[in-house]
Amino acid sequence: MLLRRTSTTLFSGHLLHTSSSQIAASRRTMSTLFSSVKEDHEEMYEYHDQYTRAREGGNVEAQAKWARQLTWEVARHAVAEEIVVYPLMEKHLGEKGKQLADHDREEHQAAKEHLHKLEGLHPGSAEFHSVITQMMKALHHHNDDEEINDLPLLEPAIGEEGSKDAARSFKRTKKLVPTRAHPSIPNKPPFETLLGLLEAPIDKIKDAFAAFPNEEEMGEAKDELKTRDHDAAAGRAAAGN
Repeated sequence: MLLRRTSTTLFSGHLLHTSSSQIAASRRTMSTLFSSVKEDHEEMYEYHDQYTRAREGGNVEAQAKWARQLTWEVARHAVAEEIVVYPLMEKHLGEKGKQLADHDREEHQAAKEHLHKLEGLHPGSAEFHSVITQMMKALHHHNDDEEINDLPLLEPAIGEEGSKDAARSFKRTKKLVPTRAHPSIPNKPPFETLLGLLEAPIDKIKDAFAAFPNEEEMGEAKDELKTRDHDAAAGRAAAGN
């Protein structure tokens, strides 16, 4: 339903000189929507495990750090699903998809209410731990439901390429907000705080996402860069002769 992902910069030499066969191989191994969502779920569980270990060790500072990582991941994951996954369910699964999406949104609302409560509590306190425990219990049920019921229905309906496209959109949507707030950074993301993200209408979040280049535009930019690099190399070769 953060930090493990790495990205290749647009201007890296490796990207500019990637062969067509390498690109094709990469596309064949791209993440599906199911695997991307499941990976997020596993990250949530890992962050919660780290928080639990810190609590068992009596380390309040570590509890606060891992709880913050967990809460941002839950919030970003929920937003990405509401922007990318649930509209696909409604579009491709008919009335059944709408029912599933509405049910999932209700469960997300419960998670958001838990996140709101945590914002006003102190890590290390019994109440803070109780809310985290309640939230994760509900999320385990929610995540299992998505992996067992929702996504296995959706994947065949959108096809392999549709699933890969959705996975790319899902991952890019999560980049709208950081893993934590960085008030000192001048170029701030659309949602600087956890509460700002949770309280934003989903239409506003969609508008912020729409301000970024889509996958087709990103692909065109990469193709243009490769062409310019090829032309520059040809020019240097001609000048050397």
